[in-house]
Amino acid sequence: MIDITKSIKACAAFYGKDANAMESYLKEGEKKALELGNRGPIIFDDDGNLCKKIRESYSENGFYIFENVIDSNELADIKEDLENLRANFPTGPDSNLDANGMPAFNANSKSLTLLWSKPLGDPLGGTELANGRHQIKLFEPEAPVDAPSAVPVILLGSLQFSDACLRTYAHPKLLKVAESINGKDFAPFNEALFIKEPGVGAAVSWHQDGVTHWNSDDFDEDIHGFNFMVQVYGSTAVNGVWVKPGTHKVGKIDIKKLVNESGSERLEGAVPIVCNPGDTVICNRQLLHGSFPNCGYEKRITVNFGFHKRSSVLGVSGGGVHSEAQVFDDEIINRRSKSIGYAIEARKAKYKDEEPYSYRPFKDKGKTYIWDSNARQDLIDYNLEDLSI
Repeated sequence: MIDITKSIKACAAFYGKDANAMESYLKEGEKKALELGNRGPIIFDDDGNLCKKIRESYSENGFYIFENVIDSNELADIKEDLENLRANFPTGPDSNLDANGMPAFNANSKSLTLLWSKPLGDPLGGTELANGRHQIKLFEPEAPVDAPSAVPVILLGSLQFSDACLRTYAHPKLLKVAESINGKDFAPFNEALFIKEPGVGAAVSWHQDGVTHWNSDDFDEDIHGFNFMVQVYGSTAVNGVWVKPGTHKVGKIDIKKLVNESGSERLEGAVPIVCNPGDTVICNRQLLHGSFPNCGYEKRITVNFGFHKRSSVLGVSGGGVHSEAQVFDDEIINRRSKSIGYAIEARKAKYKDEEPYSYRPFKDKGKTYIWDSNARQDLIDYNLEDLSI
């Protein structure tokens, strides 16, 4: 694993009188995370389902770390793509131009594509944004004097901006995992890049992702779906997501009460997601999770994409977090699923010796896709119809 001894010291120093407590919390959390045992390669049984041991561990903890999913060549492809994309970011939240004076990657986007924050800030915590699910604001350390006025936090609709991310979205083993958990007719959700730049990266306050089904008669641990988190540079106790294992099963949590019981935002029983570049985390959206500001030296970029059970979205009025609230019918779900079709074809063109994933809803309807310039146009603003629940 990545040695973050120096980053832990640097991070803790930002917490003043709580520096020793923060240092201990980070060290103990890392140790507990590595002791959980919920990591290893993707393994399927003879019937093509995710093996029983992994499935049980994921159900128990609410997350599992698939090791070495993305090989070095594909990882290099993603890094190159993301570096080129980063060079074309707008210079700030009020700009449509990049640092070279050219139109930024999202200059003509109709959908929300880039969320910004002050350095080391918590832009969502304690606000009514995202249906108020970020109930508390995390501590916001004072940023270095040479820090930029704003830093990027989340890039939404990433598949239209990065061919490498589009290809990874169709990784056959990951889509097979999605099928195993959510059924052969699983539906897409949302795709994003989470950006934690070293020394300035913003926090994401403790929260649970789901908003729609908490009081459903059919509530279960999987009803709000899950996210895959592909780690480009690795994930640590300092820059990574922290989770409270098992909380995906207990329903909607009073986070303010939990913080009061713990005595601080350093929640008791929480652990960081610790993994290497190329590892991919599957994380239940109901799991209580969040991340502290990145006061350390290692950057994190997570290629994030999620999936739902079709029964969780069909005929359901969306939560309005990632897209406008609307009732998701067959037409909308099928239209939004084009991201899967284009991704499979884009991956086939790049990885010719790999057996591609076959998506059952396309097969049943005889639906085919072609990855070309017309497909690129069709993906523009595709995330306006994210299946947000």
